[in-house]
Amino acid sequence: MIGSTQAKAAPPTYQYQTPFDYEADHMPQPVSPKDRKIHLRFAASEIGVRKALKDVLNGLRFLKLSNEQLGRIELVLAEVLNNVVEHAYADHKNGRVDLQIVPSQGFLFCKVMDQGRPMPNGIMPSGKRAQLNCAMNDLPEGGFGWFLIRSLTQNLHYFRQGRENRLSFQIALPPSCAGK
Repeated sequence: MIGSTQAKAAPPTYQYQTPFDYEADHMPQPVSPKDRKIHLRFAASEIGVRKALKDVLNGLRFLKLSNEQLGRIELVLAEVLNNVVEHAYADHKNGRVDLQIVPSQGFLFCKVMDQGRPMPNGIMPSGKRAQLNCAMNDLPEGGFGWFLIRSLTQNLHYFRQGRENRLSFQIALPPSCAGK
């Protein structure tokens, strides 16, 4: 568009670091110099999430995961990150999301941080399985995301520290990745 003053979103930062310092809350200590850390900082938007997911999947190529395994990781991260955009930043247009991923000890240790609204009552939704034994028009519109997140992760924790939401979780890797 000619004469447009719309600012372009800053590209996400993407880095591998080895060795590196871990923050204390649920992030592992490195077990070998091969451990790699993915750290993305991106705009809290649908496009920002799409680009971040693409970068994460590219960054995990060294693990030689199957398409099914990558799909599971992408599904969890998409649900979590889209929740941040849709709920934590529902009232903000200029929010940022920090995503850290550390493959170590047979897991992907993941941490998502944002400065959006806290979760209601400071706790995560229960993520109960939606009732599907009803007419198509009566199916719930949402509510599947937290069930999927809880089903596909381990050690899921949320807390609010100051003005920041922190969500951490682990995604199991196949045994072939335990030493990577």
